Amino acid sequence: MASFNKVIIIGNLTRDPEVKYSPKGTAIADIGLAVNHTYKTGDGEKREEVTFIDVTFWGRVAEIVGEYCKKGRPLFVEGRLKLDTWDDKATGQKRSKLKVIGENIQLLGSKDDNGEQGENHPAPGRSAPSRPAAPPRRAPADADLDAPQDEPW
Repeated sequence: MASFNKVIIIGNLTRDPEVKYSPKGTAIADIGLAVNHTYKTGDGEKREEVTFIDVTFWGRVAEIVGEYCKKGRPLFVEGRLKLDTWDDKATGQKRSKLKVIGENIQLLGSKDDNGEQGENHPAPGRSAPSRPAAPPRRAPADADLDAPQDEPW
């Protein structure tokens, strides 16, 4: 059976990134993104709904997010969906949460937004592509696709 898990989101950070490090020293950054959707009702009334999405980054991308991103900053995120499940210690009920594992980012906005890098500039340490970017590298067929390749556990 074929499967495909790819998410592309543009939104604004709802809080400053929280960067932690695994026991092996891998950076892990958690952010929240607010994504707006504007539509018109049947009577022509304009409405806006906001969706809040949790995103986790690993490795060098996590370090870049922690260094260059601040609350309110627009961010382009490319990644995959992941369902976390756990038992709630307080109630004993099974809980679950759908989130995004971010694999690539593009810093958006102008330098005036947060005193940072502007739109259409590559992330630090990367050069601007002169032609369309190559498709992302695929993990080997025998790789554990449920966990980031550099995940320490």
